[in-house]
Amino acid sequence: MEQANISELLTEQRNERTRHLDRLSIEEIAELMNREDETVALSVRKALPQITAAIERIVEALRSGGRLIYIGAGTSGRLGVLDASECPPTFGVSPELVQGIIAGGDRAIRHAIENAEDDAEAGRRDAAAVVTAHDAVVGITASGRTPYVIAAIQEARRIGAVTASISCNSGTPLSAAAEWPIEVPVGPEIVTGSTRLKAGTAQKLVLNMLSTVTMIQLGKVHDNLMVNVQATNHKLKQRVVHIVMDATGVDRPTAADYCERAGGDARVAILMQRYAIGREEALDALKRTGEHFGAADKLLAGR
Repeated sequence: MEQANISELLTEQRNERTRHLDRLSIEEIAELMNREDETVALSVRKALPQITAAIERIVEALRSGGRLIYIGAGTSGRLGVLDASECPPTFGVSPELVQGIIAGGDRAIRHAIENAEDDAEAGRRDAAAVVTAHDAVVGITASGRTPYVIAAIQEARRIGAVTASISCNSGTPLSAAAEWPIEVPVGPEIVTGSTRLKAGTAQKLVLNMLSTVTMIQLGKVHDNLMVNVQATNHKLKQRVVHIVMDATGVDRPTAADYCERAGGDARVAILMQRYAIGREEALDALKRTGEHFGAADKLLAGR
């Protein structure tokens, strides 16, 4: 795969505002980094139409039984793995529903295996081993030119999956490979070429949107409450009680009682309280509506 001259990439340019970085005080460096970071959200804002279009396709894929799969290398790959790993505890979904694939495999999550990003054949192979035509696949790379990621997206598109991409340069090869490209050009980095900084922040912001908005559309959030959160420790058990209190208006002892009878499932506890039903009836309503809380709520309201 032919590579562009890396020096031509926006993410590789010298940042004139930080040229004398090593001569500044700690406070000055921190202030400068903060000012640079302030520009990232504005860059993401400009990409909102692209982000919206990608989310719409992702939601369609997941509603049809597909999965959301992130593929990246280095920092980008780690961010994809991070976002995927947060979905089960936050939204109560199977670990299979949102997955992260990183060049070099699981070892690359903790250790830099930088040459893995150049292996286009590995990208094709890794995508072919996991992706189906029902899935939505998002390629992530700051440069937009990483061979592993481009090849993976090309293979996913050949298979028939929905393909999207996140890059931090304009007019990238990755964008050309994906059906629904997202480009967030954040400009030169604070430390030249260190794309774990502004580019990494931009990618994390976009990934937050992709997964969170998708899960909201799939009924994993009620109002702005994490009704699907998994109560796996003391803090989260307390959070579930607070969620039930907020959603129903009952006091803490009453909410705690409903949570206990609901097996720690906030959705079930809310439905039990709201419609004076038992646990099994609440679970049945959720099952009949594909685990979509809002749909289950409407179903029971219309009895």
